[in-house]
Amino acid sequence: MSEKSGNKKRIRIIPLFVSIIIPLLIGWLSTLLVPNMRSIYESLIKPPFSPPAMVFPIVWTILYIIMGICSYKVYILKYENIDVSSALFVYAIQLLLNFLWTIIFFGFKLYALAFLELIILIIFVILTIKRFYEKIGNKAFLLIPYLAWLVYAGVLNFFIWMLNEM
Repeated sequence: MSEKSGNKKRIRIIPLFVSIIIPLLIGWLSTLLVPNMRSIYESLIKPPFSPPAMVFPIVWTILYIIMGICSYKVYILKYENIDVSSALFVYAIQLLLNFLWTIIFFGFKLYALAFLELIILIIFVILTIKRFYEKIGNKAFLLIPYLAWLVYAGVLNFFIWMLNEM
């Protein structure tokens, strides 16, 4: 079987699996470090547009899988001798920022700092989309739901900060 058949590339199962597992593990690790996130969230004064706590693990699981698929699309370009290091570096930074937000918000309950960190995260997600777009074109737009969710989370974070600390 050839590497390319028409315009389609062979799926590389192990890199795909690893690419999906990495963001899922990062999300899971944050729940290990802050196991009582649900009770913390439910104890907060929240704006009326806040989703129920059960929505978050569902949405994040879907978003982590999409992030993994998108990063896989970039990663496999290395098999075509395309340099993807800067795109994956920015992706790794935004994953780290994503992880840290959970610790800052739920672990330390520093809602203002979490909001500022989330703004930085959004900037890095935009940079990730830009870098991924340079490598994989429109497939980078798979990250738009993630960006939209982060903007929503930012608004929610801001209101939680205002309602609980002001």
